[in-house]
Amino acid sequence: MYEQQIRENIIFLMFYAAVAMLSLIACCYLLFRRANAFAPYVTPSVRLRRWTAAFFASMTLSHLWYSPIAFLNSREDIMLSYIIGATLDFLILIPIAIIILLVMLQDRRRPLWLVGIMVVPPAVALAVCFFRRSDSLLPQIYTYHLLSGIGLAIYMIRATRQYGRWLRENYADLKHKEVWQSFIVLAIILLVFSIYSLNVKGLVFKYITQVNNIILVCYFLWRVETLSDLSIPVKEPEEEMAATENVEDNDFSLSIRNKIGPLLKQHCEDAQLYLQYDTSITQLAKVIGTNRSYLSNYFATNGTTYNAYINGLRIQHFIKLYREAVAAHQPVITKSLAYQSGFRSYSTFSAVFKQVMGTNATDWMRTMTENEK
Repeated sequence: MYEQQIRENIIFLMFYAAVAMLSLIACCYLLFRRANAFAPYVTPSVRLRRWTAAFFASMTLSHLWYSPIAFLNSREDIMLSYIIGATLDFLILIPIAIIILLVMLQDRRRPLWLVGIMVVPPAVALAVCFFRRSDSLLPQIYTYHLLSGIGLAIYMIRATRQYGRWLRENYADLKHKEVWQSFIVLAIILLVFSIYSLNVKGLVFKYITQVNNIILVCYFLWRVETLSDLSIPVKEPEEEMAATENVEDNDFSLSIRNKIGPLLKQHCEDAQLYLQYDTSITQLAKVIGTNRSYLSNYFATNGTTYNAYINGLRIQHFIKLYREAVAAHQPVITKSLAYQSGFRSYSTFSAVFKQVMGTNATDWMRTMTENEK
């Protein structure tokens, strides 16, 4: 029985070391490779890349710290080692993971120092445990972090919904831009907190924790590589106010605002600017000679968004291409027509088509064919 336990511990330590090596490789990749290997067409956020590399580095250091504990015999030494490890995790690893989730939301820069404040109480409590040589406060500490995790989940749901609205108002192509998958990370964090808070022990739960770490590494690495840098330079309040006053006093700008509809017709619809899959509302505003605020307000006044406007034009372009292909007795390849209409993703096209036309593309084309007979 004792030999079997030793064998199981050795197998787990090998798996544990493999996870540490995975996080180290991911860290080195983000720090030293300049190009984007997984999605070459994406320009990732440098800020997100650095924070994620820091997370992978802290995960590696955490694994290095916990590894020798398996060879300790003294109960007090084991307890103190776990307290120091928990302190490092709660002061470094978990806060960086939360910061990464916040940095993914690029509609505005959220204050990161609040994350630091969140970890001060458990850090003080862990210090007390260390100097007292006692783990009596650990249940309260883990409960605090569990409650903090629940509060974080509530905040992230609200912030992600705001980010989604911002995306729809500024971008037509949302492929790989949305970050709802970050709730997977929140679920993992809550699961780990639950295991600690309920004092769950055993080899199975150790494996579950390491599988969670693998999921975090894979998800963060994929997210860094595929999430485009959408950050917009933030002006100081005085500069923003001055810019607004200058625009309001400029008769030319006012005339441009009143002629946004015709300008959109000329520079976007007739010029087929909507076929460029990743054009933002800011870029379109520059093309027609106005600013983002006026253009956004114009869409809002007309009961639509930039996202709906551009995608509506793309669907109409798709219908035009379809009818031309049918009239010329050419084979109709839906995916090819979708790409020619400005969609980079067929799944995005399918969702937009159903939203605009009230049915999916296949059923619509079948109906059109039957009506023509």
